[in-house]
Amino acid sequence: MTDSVAAGPRPAAEHRESPLRTYARLGKLDVYDYYLGVFMVLAAVAFPLAAFTGRDALVLVLFTAGSVGVLMAMVALDDVTGFRDGSDLTNYAPDDRLRAKARKPLVAGTLTVPQALRFAVASAVGGAALWTAAVLCAPHRPGWALVAAGALFVVSLQYSYGLKLSYHGFQEVFLVALGAVLVIVPHALLTGGFSGFLMTQALLFGFGPLMFGVYSNTNDVAGDRAVGRPTVAALTSERGNTVFIAALCATEFLIGALASATGVAPVWFVLLMLPATALRTHQYRTGFVRGDIMTARRLGFRVHRLSVVLMVAANVLVGAGAAG
Repeated sequence: MTDSVAAGPRPAAEHRESPLRTYARLGKLDVYDYYLGVFMVLAAVAFPLAAFTGRDALVLVLFTAGSVGVLMAMVALDDVTGFRDGSDLTNYAPDDRLRAKARKPLVAGTLTVPQALRFAVASAVGGAALWTAAVLCAPHRPGWALVAAGALFVVSLQYSYGLKLSYHGFQEVFLVALGAVLVIVPHALLTGGFSGFLMTQALLFGFGPLMFGVYSNTNDVAGDRAVGRPTVAALTSERGNTVFIAALCATEFLIGALASATGVAPVWFVLLMLPATALRTHQYRTGFVRGDIMTARRLGFRVHRLSVVLMVAANVLVGAGAAG
C-alpha cells in the first residue's frame, strides 16, 4: 500500500526554490519552538554569573544543535510516512486553503522519498554526534539523563517510521515528554540533577508542542482515521475531543498552580504565568467556540513562546535573588 503511493505519479512542483529552503521545509526549521527550552536552562544555571563558564555554554550549544538534528530527522521521517500512506495527500489537498502544501516537500513534489530518507539519516547521525559531544564536554553525566536522551533519540526515529509508535497511540504523551526531556537533560548535564521547580517548567514546556499538536490533530482527523493513526481526535467524537483539549488546558494551569501551592515553585509563579493562561483560554475559545481550528493552532505557538519568556523571567528572578 505505502510503496504504491510512493511509486505513483508525483504532484508537480508549483514553483522552484533553493534546495536549502526545500530541506529546511522538510526539517520544519521554521518551527523553532522545540528548541526554546535552552533559554530556560540557561536562565536556570547562569547564576551566579561568575560561575557560568565557557564549557557550560558549549554544552548548551552542542546539545541544542544536536536536538535540531534529531528533530529534523523525526519530522522528515514523519513526512515520508505521511506521504506513503496518503494521509498528507489528504490533509494537504490542493483545495485546502488552510494548509500550505509547500510545507510538505514530498506532497509539493519538490523532493523525492529517497532524498527525504537520506536527509533524515544524515540529520539523525549529526544529531547523535552532537549530543555525544555535549555529553563528553559536560561537567556531569548522570545515568538517568543519558538514558532519557537515548530513549528520546530512539523513540523519535521510530515515532512515525519503522515501528511507527505514533500509530499505536500515546502520541499526546510523547509530545509532552519530548519537550520535557529537551529541558531536563541539558540542565542535568550542567548541574548533575534537577529541582522540582525545573521539572515543573519542563512539563509546562512539553505542553507547548502538545497544545499546537492537538489542534493539528483536530484538523487532520479525516486523514488520521483513514490510515488508522490513533490520535485522541481520531478515536473520540468531536465532543469528546473538545472535552479532552479543555482538560489539557486545565491540567496545564494546575501544574503551575499546584507547584506554587506546595512550595515546589515560588508562590508567585502561578501569577507570573497568568498571561499565558489567559492566551491559552483565548486559543481554546478560538478553536472550539468560534470553530477556527487553524487560527487556534497558530495561537498555540504564541502561547508557547510567551510561556518560555515567562519561565525564563522566573528563573532569572530566582537565580538573581539567590545569587544576591
